[in-house]
Amino acid sequence: MKHFAAAALSLVLFATLTANAQTSQPADDASAIRATVTDYIEAYYTGDAPRMQRTLHPHYMKLMLHGTIPVRQFTGSDMIGMVRSGAPDMPAASKTEQVGVLDISGNIASAKLVTPGWVDYVTLSKVDGEWKILSVVQRIED
Repeated sequence: MKHFAAAALSLVLFATLTANAQTSQPADDASAIRATVTDYIEAYYTGDAPRMQRTLHPHYMKLMLHGTIPVRQFTGSDMIGMVRSGAPDMPAASKTEQVGVLDISGNIASAKLVTPGWVDYVTLSKVDGEWKILSVVQRIED
């Protein structure tokens, strides 16, 4: 029985150390991810197309889900064009955001962006030392 207890304790310690090793990344990665997602949403809010473009991966894709409306799909060019056409007409109080980093694994990460009108699940990829937004799945609040 002692051997079983020791083996179980060893397994728990190994699983804990392995999980911590896989999820531990330099704090600067998490900060850089938050900064990228913040730049992305603030570029949208302000109509700043160059700032938006700096956040996007070359293969960026966005899917918008809204109730029973068919899924809408946007490329990076679509997003930049939309932002270039001007800032959205929305009250300043609605132009807020909360950004959380959900996971980092090597050169990929996931984040969650929450605004008063929608939630974005964001996948990022580290390219040449910079975090870029690869994809967004957006659920618009009803």
